[in-house]
Amino acid sequence: MSTTEPNIDRVIDAPSDNFVYRILPRWLWPHAQLARWDRPIGWQLLMWPCFWSSALAANALAAEGRLNLSLFAFHLVLFFIGSVAMRGAGCTYNDLIDHDIDNLVARTRSRPLPSGRISRRNAKIFMVLQALVGLAVLLCFNTFSIVLGVLSLGVVAIYPFAKRFTDWPQFFLGLAFSWGGLMGWAGLHGNLSLAAVLVYVGAVAWTIGYDTIYAHQDREDDALVGVRSTARLFGQDTKIWLSGLYGLTLLLLLSAFLIAGAALPAILGLLIAAGLFAWQIKVLDIDDGAQCLALFKSNNRVGLIIFLGLVAAIPFA
Repeated sequence: MSTTEPNIDRVIDAPSDNFVYRILPRWLWPHAQLARWDRPIGWQLLMWPCFWSSALAANALAAEGRLNLSLFAFHLVLFFIGSVAMRGAGCTYNDLIDHDIDNLVARTRSRPLPSGRISRRNAKIFMVLQALVGLAVLLCFNTFSIVLGVLSLGVVAIYPFAKRFTDWPQFFLGLAFSWGGLMGWAGLHGNLSLAAVLVYVGAVAWTIGYDTIYAHQDREDDALVGVRSTARLFGQDTKIWLSGLYGLTLLLLLSAFLIAGAALPAILGLLIAAGLFAWQIKVLDIDDGAQCLALFKSNNRVGLIIFLGLVAAIPFA
């Protein structure tokens, strides 16, 4: 038996000890890989702007004596479920669009579609099922939030094609991935505010930054197949661009927090996040793919710390 046989059904950039491979039956592995259940960092990064916005909205309501803690907690559960479902649906859609390109890039060649482990028909059915879960979550919110959530689909539909017509596909990813920055506030308030918009734009800048780091893994293959990215655009100036993008993220979030009246713990969370951003920029080696992946994943800690700061600020509102 070949020593590589245990990895035939794996994707090369996912941890082999993930629950997908320990718990799920083997016939479900391709579906789980399409949804990236074996790589939770994607839904985590999609979830944090939702959590930030909802927690900031909770701060504003607490200051007015109108916060319903049960509803806030329920919304966090909904955003968690929705992030997993819609990230999975989005990744499946992206893989369907990029089927041919993925077959030409070393890191993506082992994905279920290019490797032939799932048919396009079954991938489409799975995408629809995940989208239905996302719809069920969306329908739990108020009417304003439902309409707002539906509007996000236009950006989501465009993103997979962005790498074909612009050097800024990460910007389009940011527009889609940061939508929760609007949804969290809308879910509790039933409207939008300047604070929510600032959270959204700040999250867009954050997304461009961390996904540029991620894209450096594929920079050489992308150049060969004609895929465009901010990693290729920024090149050796990546650290300079990251300083600007992460700095803009912090400035916009700070402005949002001050406008919404968030207390000191929220600001302290931003200061810790600033330290993590500075560390990412200092140690980044754009020619080390493994390190780029690790730094990209470290943004989950950034999202968590900012959220915890906002939650800790609620009693002081």
